[in-house]
Parts: sequence; structure tokens; C-alpha cells
Amino acid sequence: MARFSQNLTDDLFDSIIMADDRFHLDGYREGFKEGTQQGLIEGRNHGMLHGARLSAEVSFYHGFALTWKFLLQNTEDVKARKRLKAVETLDAMIQKFPHEDPQNENLQEHMERVRAKFRQVCSLLSVAADFREYMSGSEGMSF
Repeated sequence: MARFSQNLTDDLFDSIIMADDRFHLDGYREGFKEGTQQGLIEGRNHGMLHGARLSAEVSFYHGFALTWKFLLQNTEDVKARKRLKAVETLDAMIQKFPHEDPQNENLQEHMERVRAKFRQVCSLLSVAADFREYMSGSEGMSF
């Protein structure tokens, strides 16, 4: 009987002493689970925001290219032909943009090439080359 009492006392003391470790481990698991869920939500929101910005930028470049293509297509001037060729190259790059594959490992590289071509075309056309300028100018508009 004394041995049973001793085991019961040892188990009681072990459970008290180990309670801190158990609570710490349970808290860690619960925090890890909550943090993982929050991280997924924040990551998804961050991705949607940046994806929308990238999409707006690419769409702007596409509209820019189509507009200038239309304006330059019937001109016989040699300089205008050179400009048209650059605009067509920009449009072709935009058409090949991997917008359907957000995990494409070359997405950023492709975007940098499109931006560089846009700046080159703007230089040839003697127009402002900053996409942000165009976007900030539209903030005052309302419909």
C-alpha cells in the first residue's frame, strides 16, 4: 500500500511539474496553427494587391501600345516607321507576358524587359516614360 501511495504522489508531482511544459507546448502548437492561418491570409492579400498592380501596369502598357500603333500605322515617314516597329515589339512582348502563370520563375525578368521597352518607346515618341505619372494623373477623375 505504501508503494501505491508513493507512486500516486510521484505521478501527482510529475504532472504538476510537467504542467508548465505541457502548457508551453500546447500554446506553441496553438500559436503555430494560428500564425500559419494568418500568414496564409496575409500572403494571399499581399499577392492579390501586387498582382492587381502588376496587371494594371501591363494593361496600361498594352493600351499605350495599341493607341500608338493606331496613330502611327498610316504614316510613311521613316522615323514613324521606326517608332511603329518599336511599338509593335512592345505589343508583342506584352502579348507573350505570362499573366496566366503567376508562379512563372521569369515573371519579374519579363516585366523588367517590358518596362525597358516601354521606356525606349517613350523616348522615341518623346512622351513621359513613368507609368506612375499616368496613374497619379487619373486620381482626380471621377465618373
